[in-house]
Amino acid sequence: MNVVALLDALEFAADKHRNQKRKDAERSPYVNHLIAVTRILAAEGGVDDEAALLAAVLHDTVEDTPTTFEELTARFGATVSELVREMTDDKALEKAVRKQHQIDHAPGLSPLGKQLKIADKIANSKRQGEYQKFIIKLRAEAIIDWKNDEIKKAYEVGLKEEEAAAAAANREPGTGVR
Repeated sequence: MNVVALLDALEFAADKHRNQKRKDAERSPYVNHLIAVTRILAAEGGVDDEAALLAAVLHDTVEDTPTTFEELTARFGATVSELVREMTDDKALEKAVRKQHQIDHAPGLSPLGKQLKIADKIANSKRQGEYQKFIIKLRAEAIIDWKNDEIKKAYEVGLKEEEAAAAAANREPGTGVR
């Protein structure tokens, strides 16, 4: 991994997102999200592919700033730009349509694109305190080849918690039936 390239991408993204804040209670700087996604991808996902890590840092630049794919290609290369393209939502669509589009197109993402999408979702769900809901949703969407032991453990814990909650409510797990 070229650390200078990663720092260049981080500096680029921080500049592009400089006036943006997260929607959390602290209104934290947007760059914190980009760092979190990159850390999750590397540390929890075991990804050391340079293009994937650069794309993690840059994944929201086209969607949320005036950055173009051509600009990313010129500065960071076609592979990084294409990974960012896989992550970019069409903001012209209504939110519900965008979210459904993500679900519909997730199986067709590249393997690195899937890992990047998962890291982004984990970063967002951790921030929102909805990690267990996210894990159960992923199970339903069936878009992942579970490679990472930490994510597998979280998935298993999520199922055990769902089963315990179902027993407490006297219903079958995964259903609303009592």
